[in-house]
Amino acid sequence: MNSLNLPSWMAGTNSRVIAAPILIVLMLAMMVLPLPALALDMLFTFNLALSIIVLLTALYTVKPLDFMVFPTVLLVTTMLRLSLNVASTRVVLTEGHAGPDAAGKVIEAFGHFLIGGNYTVGIVVFIILTIINFTVVTKGAGRIAEVGARFALDAMPGKQMAIDADLNAGLIGEQDARMRRTQVAQEAEFYGAMDGASKYVRGDAIAGIIITVINIVGGLIVGMIQHDMAFSNAIENYTLLAIGDGLVAQLPSLIISTAAGIIVSRVASDQDIGGQLIGQLFARSQVLYIAAGIIGGMGVIPGMPHVAFLFLAGVLAGAGYLIAQRAKNAPQVEAEVAQPPAAAPEVEEASWNDIVQVDTLGLEVGYRLIPLVDKAQSGELLRRIKGIRKKFAQEVGFLSPPVHIRDNLELKPSAYRITLKGVEVGNGEAHAGQYLAINPGMVTGTLPGAVTSDPAFGLPATWIDSHMRDQAQGMGYTVVDAGTVVATHLNHLITTHASELLGRQEVQALLDHLTKESPKLVEDLVPKLMTLSALQKVLQNLLIEGVHIRDMHTIIETLTEHAAYTQDVNDLTALVRVALGRAIVQQLFPSSNELSVMTLDNRLERLLMQAMQSNGADGAGIEPGLADTIAAQAEAATRQQEQMGLTPVLLVPAQLRTLLSRFLRRAIPQLKVLSHAEVPDTKTIRVTSLVGGQV
Repeated sequence: MNSLNLPSWMAGTNSRVIAAPILIVLMLAMMVLPLPALALDMLFTFNLALSIIVLLTALYTVKPLDFMVFPTVLLVTTMLRLSLNVASTRVVLTEGHAGPDAAGKVIEAFGHFLIGGNYTVGIVVFIILTIINFTVVTKGAGRIAEVGARFALDAMPGKQMAIDADLNAGLIGEQDARMRRTQVAQEAEFYGAMDGASKYVRGDAIAGIIITVINIVGGLIVGMIQHDMAFSNAIENYTLLAIGDGLVAQLPSLIISTAAGIIVSRVASDQDIGGQLIGQLFARSQVLYIAAGIIGGMGVIPGMPHVAFLFLAGVLAGAGYLIAQRAKNAPQVEAEVAQPPAAAPEVEEASWNDIVQVDTLGLEVGYRLIPLVDKAQSGELLRRIKGIRKKFAQEVGFLSPPVHIRDNLELKPSAYRITLKGVEVGNGEAHAGQYLAINPGMVTGTLPGAVTSDPAFGLPATWIDSHMRDQAQGMGYTVVDAGTVVATHLNHLITTHASELLGRQEVQALLDHLTKESPKLVEDLVPKLMTLSALQKVLQNLLIEGVHIRDMHTIIETLTEHAAYTQDVNDLTALVRVALGRAIVQQLFPSSNELSVMTLDNRLERLLMQAMQSNGADGAGIEPGLADTIAAQAEAATRQQEQMGLTPVLLVPAQLRTLLSRFLRRAIPQLKVLSHAEVPDTKTIRVTSLVGGQV
């Protein structure tokens, strides 16, 4: 209980929470209630100060999302100006006959000192400011925001894919990925909001013109009819007041519009606007020398203001000299001194030590990629490979063998290859210092560079220079660096060949790890009921079809229950899959209770059942023409599923699952085959297409 006995919700209320409602109430009050001249002076001064604060904040903002509240600020400042226009109009029309200070000192200053007391000059200045604000700054900022919103929306899928690629490669964690996805969504929402908010400022400029005209016409009517003023006195008083009122509102509006243009027109960088201007506009001494020569040449032309032109030429030349001296005095990188070659050692007799064991996993790189894997040069790829192995162990369920990295001078300078037990399983090229722009299928243009394909998934791609990275992302490309290209390819191949990486040594290490927690569970299975090699074969069968083996408790318990009755590895694998059904379905359909699957036509099911009964479980007796038809229809249905954004899954009876999975795996590797027994009862099945309807 607080000392003031306030309700708990009121006692815990943050002052920031009620600030917005109070501001809205005050703006409405300004429109309805009459304000004294002193209050108008304070509010006009506050409005001008607020616009300057917004402009300075925009100048020192590094990324647009650092000023994410800017669209709301545009709306609030626009409503504040309109409220002040209404309040000042009331004072001008009711007290304008008393003199130019009737609406406060601020309006008098703008109407008298800034325009010299001449209402013709005031009208011209007001019209010029309004044209600049309406047709140049606000219209340009609105167009940039509109295009930025479109590009941000178009690039969102590519950026999401880049985040997923970094997550799959182990470069970032789940929390970092979630934060980056949020930033991508916020960026698109920001530009969309800016596109709409810029309409507020344009409407404000139009409203300013209309309000000024109303003030002049209304003032003439009120002054001449109600206060018996002469036409010349009335038009002088009310025009100066109306123009002063309009300028007081248009100047902050122009400042806010400039801030909006700065926010939406800047390119992503880690510098603010001031740093970018100084660092890029005045970075080359040659540019300043040429500009100084042109200005100096114009300065010697007869009739030109020689002092101004020659003075500016001297300043530019001096600035160019200082920049050139600074660049000359910068520390130079010394060339490395070549070391004389070491004397060749004496050739020794061959021995058993010359036999080198084949590496389970190997990565060979050309000499230009050595910096990516050199620990002395802080090779980024080494850290990423560690992240890949850790993520693989957490997701798949066992620790993959280490990746042995070495250079290979026989490869192209920017080439690499990945080996499995000494045999090449993948290769590609990665250009250090460049980025690979991958086309996910929805880009808005082409990029200059070396055209290639993504080595991991075969998508069309282009190698681009680093300065084009932001442009490529804006066009919808997924942009990754050279290290990420190699790491993603390696991660894809490790996952694809997981069954070949699970050797007897890894299975034994897996059992030893499980024994620490459940010694009796392992002891009852190996070696009492199953051999280590039989368990290895069951686990490999699961990995071949992409089933993770993290849940070793369920796998061991299922094998312990059924190994006493059958030793057939395929039968045991099928029983384990049923026990892991919930996890398998979760892996294929991570966030859906409805499973959109393909299934077999009833006639085809009966044909395959008869073939199995006649020729055994291997299904070797399926007629070749029928097999080709099944494969073609399954491939077409798989493409249809992928085009709809669905996971290609074929749901079949349990008796046919092993046969069809083995038969279709080689032709359609992305197709997963499930049996009815593996689907939990809580899931809803929706059939999207039939396979075999034309058999």
